[in-house]
Amino acid sequence: MFILGTICCRGGSKGVPGKNIKPLLGKPLIAYTIETAKQSLLLNDTIISTDDEQIAATAKLYGANIPFMRPANLASDTASKWPVFIHAVETYEKLHHIVIDYIVDMDVTVPLKNVADIDGAIQLALNDKNVDVVITGYEPERNPYFNMMEINENGYAEIVKKLDKPIVRRQDAPAVYSLTPAAYVVKKSALYEFEHWSKAKCKIFPIPRERAVDIDTEIDFKIVEFLITKQ
Repeated sequence: MFILGTICCRGGSKGVPGKNIKPLLGKPLIAYTIETAKQSLLLNDTIISTDDEQIAATAKLYGANIPFMRPANLASDTASKWPVFIHAVETYEKLHHIVIDYIVDMDVTVPLKNVADIDGAIQLALNDKNVDVVITGYEPERNPYFNMMEINENGYAEIVKKLDKPIVRRQDAPAVYSLTPAAYVVKKSALYEFEHWSKAKCKIFPIPRERAVDIDTEIDFKIVEFLITKQ
């Protein structure tokens, strides 16, 4: 059994320029994920997949392994992560002459995740051989059965998920999860069997909302800084 951790971060961030190495309380954002991944008891190795030399150089300062650079065609705004995972797996296997069983992608933009979130998601995948993908998620403040609406073809708003009997208390609504890319555990075979993770057999590994904040804007940076200083 070989489990490869990946930290995939391209150079062209538009929402927050230079986001992956932007300082967060004096430390580049990428460093938080590198340090957390190093604590895992289940990852056999963790690598950085990037097209950006500055990201690679910063990652090396924190002891990261960068065995190859990602090709430009897999680092565009429109590039999906699925082919990025395949490239990482195939390149790593050729370099090290080993067979990978699972890939675990840990997104830089979720710096408050901890090792229990990563190893817990991995263990959930290992415990169920029928599952193809395990994704970290948290219970959101909005629920499609209770307080989320969509506009129908006639222009009227209606509840997203309708049941025979309307939900009048949020506590009675079926549990739903908002995904957070703290950890995506993917069985290698699923990368070739499915065109996208959403078509595979998935399970959710719940993590606390305060560790699930996904940085996408400058405001998100401020939120994370506040949470860290309050810890």
